[in-house]
Amino acid sequence: MNNKERLELAEWAIGTAIKSGADEASAVIYNTRDVEIEYRDKKLETMKESGRNYLSLQIYTGHRYSGHSTNDIRKPSLEKFIQEAVKGTGYLTQDEFRSLPEKKYYPGNTDADLGLVDPSYEKVDSSQRKKIASQIEEVARSQSGQIISATAGYNDSYYEFVRVHSNGFKGEGAGTYFSAGASVTVKDENGGRPEDWFYASSRFFKELPSPEMLGKNAAQRALKKIGQKKIESGIYEMLVENRASGRLLSMLAEPMSARALQQKSSFLDGMLEKQIASDKLTVIDDPLMPGGMGSRLFDDEGIAAKKRFMIEKGVLRNYYVDNYYGRKIQMEPTSGSSSNLIFEYGTKSLEDLIRDQKRALLVNGFIGGNSNSTTGDFSFGIVGFLIENGEIVKPVNEMNVSGNAKDFWKNLVAMGNDPYPYGSWKTPSMVFTGVNFSGL
Repeated sequence: MNNKERLELAEWAIGTAIKSGADEASAVIYNTRDVEIEYRDKKLETMKESGRNYLSLQIYTGHRYSGHSTNDIRKPSLEKFIQEAVKGTGYLTQDEFRSLPEKKYYPGNTDADLGLVDPSYEKVDSSQRKKIASQIEEVARSQSGQIISATAGYNDSYYEFVRVHSNGFKGEGAGTYFSAGASVTVKDENGGRPEDWFYASSRFFKELPSPEMLGKNAAQRALKKIGQKKIESGIYEMLVENRASGRLLSMLAEPMSARALQQKSSFLDGMLEKQIASDKLTVIDDPLMPGGMGSRLFDDEGIAAKKRFMIEKGVLRNYYVDNYYGRKIQMEPTSGSSSNLIFEYGTKSLEDLIRDQKRALLVNGFIGGNSNSTTGDFSFGIVGFLIENGEIVKPVNEMNVSGNAKDFWKNLVAMGNDPYPYGSWKTPSMVFTGVNFSGL
């Protein structure tokens, strides 16, 4: 089944829902294919391929709402499925805010090509996938005799979908993803088992780093943790590696949502157009970035994708507002989720930022912990390195960083020039001053 056939089927499903008594309806038909390869201890441990065709249906009737999905997309089966879905929706509680987005929020053009499909996807075969994973594991294990185990993986996926709404929206999309890397565990003379990982993801097969680079980086990151231990509690400068700084940004994501605002669980409520961070923080949501991991022409409600400043020079410019909660709090919908996040970057590399520190902690990973979206309080476990006089002197772990986001983000003093390349959030390394760490 191609997307033209899916569009016809989705339109038929919407028509069937309306004929069965629904006021409004939306239908999405997906086709996905995923391949996973994993090597561990020089053996092929996982080789899995899965494919799925399914329909997701949303029914609105009398301000009642329900969602349904099925893998059986044959018309005779779907007709009964849809009729029962509409009938069942009638028993639910009314909610005056349940309805499809207004037509004015849909994109005018759903045909633009954002370059999300690798045309060479079909040329990647099982022998290549196995070879990549095998080579990554071999390179990782070869780095040191202190390596206890190495697990290497390769994944790729292809998806295509159509979305149809009864009030006029039609759209479709497709994309590819590739990912490869390894996780490594090493032996510590003190009885510990430090571990680390290095994985890379891309829309395009040719943009994946080499197996040599992936395996070596995973192993070297783990080996550098040998001898890690906690150090004395205190107030330190904190330098956060680019791939870890997204964990800090996540403490802002939930409070920026319309759901949190409506439920009075956001410390950013009432802060629109006000300073919430230092002027070093500018966050731009750009869903139209060509080839971006989070790129899209419309979101999962059909709302048009637009580039927006979320935070500009520390000032909160926008919330993430979906259709349902936007109606509840009487705010125009923007989108209920992030796409590609880009930042205003600094001029210094991670190495330069390290050299600038007299005494600081370089955090390259967060472990557990939590952040309270209502109060802004947070506490995370960390792993990383102690920096003294511009040099890394020893690895640290079993420490916690804590504070309140309302104060913490105002202590951001520098952004690196090293956006993380392997995700939709292009976070750079960040430097914070006066951060509270607990250890010994």
